[in-house]
Amino acid sequence: MSRRTRIILNIVIILAIIAALLGGVYYLLTAYRIDPDKVFVEGNKHYTEQEITEMVMDGPLGDNSLVLSLKYKNRKITDVPFVDSISVSVPSRDSIKITVFEKALAGYVKYLDRYIYFDKDGYVVESSSVQTYGIPQVTGIVFSSIEIGKKLGSGERDYFSRTLDITKLMDKYDLNVDKIHFHDEGEITLYFGNVRVSLGNDNMHIEDKIMNLPVFLERLDGMSGVLDMREYDETNGIYIFKADID
Repeated sequence: MSRRTRIILNIVIILAIIAALLGGVYYLLTAYRIDPDKVFVEGNKHYTEQEITEMVMDGPLGDNSLVLSLKYKNRKITDVPFVDSISVSVPSRDSIKITVFEKALAGYVKYLDRYIYFDKDGYVVESSSVQTYGIPQVTGIVFSSIEIGKKLGSGERDYFSRTLDITKLMDKYDLNVDKIHFHDEGEITLYFGNVRVSLGNDNMHIEDKIMNLPVFLERLDGMSGVLDMREYDETNGIYIFKADID
């Protein structure tokens, strides 16, 4: 084989390799292009589906399902408030499912015009002007300092874990509590619209009381007053409701 023939053959091989690579790139760019109507988001509370979608599909090749699945594999999120991690799975080449794992928020306190969100240990997770649905306001705790990333300045540490226990029970029994108030003597009052539920300070039976709330609140819909559940009624489950006097 002459030198000229070898050069031509090498050129052909190189061109063939380049063509194959370009063909592979083209295939990856087109075959895994995401259909905007096939983007599914779950686990989000603080952010809308549109906001999560824009966060995930941002940047180069942000519309490629294969790239996104690799980019968000076991990835911790450090620059998005309220979000701990995001994962992306690919049900089909032109669709993605975005699963959002938000930080476990116990509640929030109001400070001026801000919502200060904290976790079960009392660490301030975020300060926001936006109220997140499903996260209760906590009142009755006195704070000496508020700083993001640090514990709320308060000597009442156990209230934070008790708050998270209550919010978990709210999720378990499909309840949305507006406010959790801690009294000086440790008693707890839950606010559901105009209905206040006095739970007392009996932590041992708190779930037994809360599991009955869906039925009680349904009966009290549209009413205003106090449901006294301070004393646990194991036998009959009978509690007294005292309506507000107009």
